[in-house]
Amino acid sequence: MTETPDYVPSFLREADRDRYFAALLIRDDARAAVQALYAFSADVAAIRDRAREPAAGEIRLQWWVDGLKGEGYGNVRQNPLAAALLDTMARYNLPAVPLLRLLAARRFDLYQDPMPDTASFEGYAGETVSVLYQLAAMILNGGEEIETGDAAGHLGVAHALIGHLRAFGYNASQGRLFLPWNIFAANGVAEGELFTGAESEALFAALGQIADLANDHLGKARAAIRALPKPLRPAFAPIAVLDLQLAQAQRNRHPFASATDLADWRKIAAMGWWMFRQD
Repeated sequence: MTETPDYVPSFLREADRDRYFAALLIRDDARAAVQALYAFSADVAAIRDRAREPAAGEIRLQWWVDGLKGEGYGNVRQNPLAAALLDTMARYNLPAVPLLRLLAARRFDLYQDPMPDTASFEGYAGETVSVLYQLAAMILNGGEEIETGDAAGHLGVAHALIGHLRAFGYNASQGRLFLPWNIFAANGVAEGELFTGAESEALFAALGQIADLANDHLGKARAAIRALPKPLRPAFAPIAVLDLQLAQAQRNRHPFASATDLADWRKIAAMGWWMFRQD
């Protein structure tokens, strides 16, 4: 690859610590490729926080679109993340279309519109999270396509639900709602209440239903992962951490407070033990 070998893992460690740890479980010959995929995702996910206004975020997303289409201005490979991703795509025959869909879905992040309903959330999660599991499995399969739809699909939705449950307070403070609005509305939560920091039984009921939905997807993902060939299962090791994070979120009685996270050693131990049990 054209970048300094340590750049991508160092970037990933700072930008997405959970996926950095998950990538350490990938076998040596495929680890750099999975790290490149995850680093790309982390860079795109952070665009909203870096951009001061939607237009700036749109420009950055379009830069990635042009780079993946081979239409970028200048030498796109001067960016080490882009160079690593393009090399990975070439080596493992990764299709560009799912990554372009990820970029299109991330445009939602740039604006203040609430996530309207569960179906919309599942579509968003599929395009932004499930795709990473699918492509990581393809890398572990030597670049050959393999059907991991149920495992990747359900785990991606669970991953996104749990992540946004944990980030609910922060996003609410920014006037954002990534979790499905229809669940809050069905429980009698007014939209304005979500952004005032006011706790209510209706709010707890809605968050509880979202946690139950995440747990349901985790269960379906768990069953689907067991049906996969063992060499592909390391791509799904984050399920061990997600189980713990969901349990932590369900115990949280102050949803607007900053979410506490698991210690790094617990994440590593959970995924390591999960991997051991796959043998």
